[in-house]
Parts: sequence; C-alpha cells; structure tokens
Amino acid sequence: MVQLKYEAMAENAFRFYRGTCHLFYEDLAKANNLPPAPLAWICGDLHIENYGSYKGDNRLVYFDLNDFDEGLLAPANWELARMLTSIFVAFKALKIGEKEAERMARLFLKTYSATLSKGNTISIEPRTAKGIVCSFLEREANRKMQELLDKRTVMKKKRVVLSLDHKRHFAIPEALKIQLMDHITHWIANSSDGPYNYRVIDTVFRLAGTGSVGVKRYMFLLRNAKDKSQYLLLDMKQAKTSSVLPYSTVPQPVWDTEAERVVAIQQRMQNVLPALISVINFKGDSYVLQEMQATEDKIDFNVIKKRYRDIYQVIDDMATLAASAQLRSTGRQGSAIADELIAFGTQTDWHEPLIQYAENYAKRVKQDYKLYLSDFKAGAFTSPV
Repeated sequence: MVQLKYEAMAENAFRFYRGTCHLFYEDLAKANNLPPAPLAWICGDLHIENYGSYKGDNRLVYFDLNDFDEGLLAPANWELARMLTSIFVAFKALKIGEKEAERMARLFLKTYSATLSKGNTISIEPRTAKGIVCSFLEREANRKMQELLDKRTVMKKKRVVLSLDHKRHFAIPEALKIQLMDHITHWIANSSDGPYNYRVIDTVFRLAGTGSVGVKRYMFLLRNAKDKSQYLLLDMKQAKTSSVLPYSTVPQPVWDTEAERVVAIQQRMQNVLPALISVINFKGDSYVLQEMQATEDKIDFNVIKKRYRDIYQVIDDMATLAASAQLRSTGRQGSAIADELIAFGTQTDWHEPLIQYAENYAKRVKQDYKLYLSDFKAGAFTSPV
C-alpha cells in the first residue's frame, strides 16, 4: 500500500504536498519569521481537499473540515500556513494564475480574521450555504445510499458483497477477515454507538486519500436484519501518532489511544459529528469507525478553476469554517480562550508575513517534488523483490 502512496505522490506537486505533511511541519518548526499566534486546536493537515460534505448524526448534510488525523494543540497560524501553502501549490497544479492564487490566499486570511473578530461560530448546511457550496450541498443531500452501494458492491451467488473489482478495494486474508467481522459484530452488540439490528456481511481493505495511504483501513458491508433491502457501509481507519507532534514544543494532553485523540479533537472543532462515529480497538491498534455515506464528497476545483466567483465563494467559506472550528474549541486543555482569538482576529499585521511564508514555501514544495519525482522514476522508492 505504501508503494501506491508513492505512486500517488508522483502525480503532481499538490499530491506530493498532501502526502508529506511531516516535511511541512519539520520546516515550519525551524522558521524564525513566523509571527506569534495564540494556541488553538488544529486539524493539522488543512488544505483545500480536506474540506467536504458529510451527513451528521442529526442526518443533515454539512460542509466542513473533515480530516483530523494529524490534529493537536499548536499555534493557530500553523493551520493557516498549511492551508495558504496548499492554495499556492494546488492552484499551480491546476494551472490557475499566480495572481489569482495570491488573491485567494489574502481572501482566506481576511475572512478568517473577520470571523474570529466577531467571536461567533458558523456552520454550513443547505439552509445557510450560498452559491456553489449551496448547490453542492443540495446535490449531495439528494444522493441516495443506493448510488454508493452500486459503486462498491456486486451480486455474487444471489448475495450482495463488496466488489473486489473496485480499484480501491483489496481482498483480506480469510483468517483476518473472520476476526474483523467478528469484532464489528461484537461492537454492534455491545456499543451504544452501533447501528441497531444490522449484521456484518462482508469486509475489504480500503484505499483512500493520499497522506493516509499505508495505514490499515477496512470497509464493512452491513445489512439490516429486519429489512434485508437496507444496507450500511462502515469505514474503520487506523489512527497513528500525529505527524505534527515531533515538531511541536506545546505540551499535549495524554490520550488513551490515538483514535481517542482524533475523535476528541474532531468533536471540539466540528459543529456536528458524522453519523456513527466511534473509537474501536483491534489487535493492539486503535481505529476511528464511522458510517460511509453517499453524501461524502469534495469540491472539485478542476471543474471550477475558470469560474472566479465560485472559487471566491469556496475559499471564503473555507476560511469561515477554519476560524469557526478554532473558536468552537477555545479554552480546552490549553487552547486560548475566545477573547484571545478574537484579539488575534482584529489584528492584521501578521497577514503579510504569513502570506510571504506560504508563497515561498510553495516554491520549496515544487523543488522537493522535482527531486522526489526524479528519484521515484529512478526506482528509489521501489521495494526490493
């Protein structure tokens, strides 16, 4: 699976950036030109593709930050530097002009600061969304579970099972498969988070994302015991130590497991958690378990790259959500209180140094990617047979 991650990272500089979060923070920790900022809970890997739609446990569809694997307590502007750099790197890969990238980076900071300074958190769902994000959420809200099942399953011997022809599904050794299915069966029977009346039918190894490729990740097909036409898909993703942690000097809380850390930070930063989210342990590893939904999707910048107004709306909303997530998690185990973040938002003298850092670091990413691609093509990342 790690080989597949290397292949994905070779696609372009942005995929490389997504897969090397640790390199970004290794360099950021050494930077002496980054302005000070209050401590905040951060998702740790904020970039334009780590926002998306999901159905909350209240069954409404939301647009929000959606990846907390690298989450921890850090200066608030560490999150911003990662996000701003992603704008410069991604827009370059999308062949969007440098001036437009800079305008969007400045818009992000302007909206982020304005949201902080008001001190009010905002969530985005179909009733509150605007423009393209509203259209996106309305479309997602209307997507049916059957669409997802059609993509992920096949009929085999008159039974619905997970498809092994799907390019991101891989077979699991039979002994492990039985252990996994028994484990989820036990979870359903004994956890208040489990889906009532559902039975485990099948499981596969699942490949998803870029940075998380290589961790253990499984998908389960469940069927309702009373209504056998009703199915659920569950995602079970291994939680590893945050790749930001080695470069942070900020004292962190002690978590029972890495999955507890991920879900706790997600709970603090998101307005509403995704459906069926839970923490589970299996064979010495901790996992985040949640429902896979037909409504999970991202804004495709490749489709809107020539539509300035749509890009403006998306970046503006992303900034609002980033600020709201930090405000929502104030005063928790070392994070700054709301008044400190509000004061930080009212100041703008730190904008320019952060823009300059992100713009310069995007050039560093381009250099690193070229070096990586050269070594990749030369076989440096190929496992020996």
